[in-house]
Amino acid sequence: MSAYPSSGPVTLKVNLGDHPVTRALKAGEIKSELVRFDFCGPKIANQGFKPMVREGQYDAGELAIVTFLQAKVYGKPLILLPATVLGRFQQHTIVYNAERGPLKPGDLTGKRVGLRSYSVTTATWVRGILQHEYGVDPARVTWVCSDDGHLAEYRDPPNVERTKPGAKPFDQMLIDGEIDAAVIPDTPKDPRIRPLIPDPQAAARAWYEKNKVIPINHLLAVQKPLADARPDVVKEIYRLLSLSKKAAPPPPDGIDFFPFGFDENRKPLETIARYAFEQKIIPRKFQADEVFAEARGILGA
Repeated sequence: MSAYPSSGPVTLKVNLGDHPVTRALKAGEIKSELVRFDFCGPKIANQGFKPMVREGQYDAGELAIVTFLQAKVYGKPLILLPATVLGRFQQHTIVYNAERGPLKPGDLTGKRVGLRSYSVTTATWVRGILQHEYGVDPARVTWVCSDDGHLAEYRDPPNVERTKPGAKPFDQMLIDGEIDAAVIPDTPKDPRIRPLIPDPQAAARAWYEKNKVIPINHLLAVQKPLADARPDVVKEIYRLLSLSKKAAPPPPDGIDFFPFGFDENRKPLETIARYAFEQKIIPRKFQADEVFAEARGILGA
């Protein structure tokens, strides 16, 4: 028997961060008579990803795209909607300690690179960029991780090390020379720590112009039991998010980092799926039509 009423209004437990495209919805400026949102996720949304995929703690929520692809591999009852709530260029996120001497992206072979988790989406984008733009084989780098992946079933490849509990943060490990580079989404303010990719914003723009791909991070996912019981509610969630996106200010650089729609997310999704496959995060490539099949059945074309 479904935990959701067969008709009428519902209240959903939701994990959703503060992003430009979610602001109006979370502020209550966009309302629905059908769906009420209980935004009960953690302040930092990615801390809710493990409970989402391991325990089904939320009815709906944002989810890192690589986490969703792994969840699909392991048969988790989740459906992905074509609604990106977080996307960004990634080139600025890999940094090094310039005080220890020059280091170029192509120099990473045989080096040690720190990051939160091997399967985290930002790192997957970064490794893909390093491989395809700078000739770095991710299998010939040692990835030093402070956490496991979101999926309990997943095992890291052999070139991944795990730090001990209570280990230093990666910026301090860079300063102390214990690692050669690190993937840190928010660049540390220490002047010794600099982007590994020179002029990362220009490099990112050039990568975008070459590939025409938005580096998506998080999309919205819903529990399959909810979709099975109340496809009308899932359609309403997507409609409300679309309205919230329309209420967001236009992107200052003219690039829409929050694509909505099946076609709009096709190339980003298939690119990150290819990177994840190459990096031994998922066992096969996924096509967008397969990933979005259930959502298309609900939302239509």
